[in-house]
Amino acid sequence: MDGLIFDIAHLFAGGLVLVSFMLLYQDRLYALLNIFALHAFVLALSVAWQALVQAAPHLYVTAAIALGFKAIVIPVALHRIIQRLGIHRQVETVVGMGPTMLAGMGLVALSMVVMLRVTPEADPLAREDLAFALSVVLLGLLMMVTRRNAVSQVIGFMSLENGLILAATGAKGMPLVVEISVAFSVLIAFIVIGIFLFRIRERFDTVDIGALDDFRGERK
Repeated sequence: MDGLIFDIAHLFAGGLVLVSFMLLYQDRLYALLNIFALHAFVLALSVAWQALVQAAPHLYVTAAIALGFKAIVIPVALHRIIQRLGIHRQVETVVGMGPTMLAGMGLVALSMVVMLRVTPEADPLAREDLAFALSVVLLGLLMMVTRRNAVSQVIGFMSLENGLILAATGAKGMPLVVEISVAFSVLIAFIVIGIFLFRIRERFDTVDIGALDDFRGERK
């Protein structure tokens, strides 16, 4: 039975890493938002399974927040923002897709080596979940630094935050008050980001952050 518990937990956590790679691979905004919704859905499944394994009912609240806000509300709202901004186009990258994917694989390998070596005496399930979570966090950071479009950078930030939630739940959960405060923080950040995107669009007629460099005279 313990083996089955481990296998299912690793399936969900590993699936989150796989979907993070799918986020890195996407080059169109609508596809990117759809994959992010899948990312949040897999996170909700992982957290719900941890709630069952740990007998921690409060983690079901975290799973519900991830499913409701991140898998449904935020992707739908971003779809509408993209439609209003009129940015139906490809996501511009700083480097090519091939080097980005190779860098992502290197970060995952680094996460596994570092986390499994620094936590040799921790619970096996928690150790491996933390390794997967660190991979998701680093892949989110990689997405943020390799994308020029502001919307895709927002998605990278939220996928990074999904990795932090996976780490917190894998390490025997976190207090409910922390989960609620995180949910409200994400909601407020999302509202601010939406306003920020509209202001960029109104001022520069684009959401490509390269336009900011042109405006400041920094791009050669």
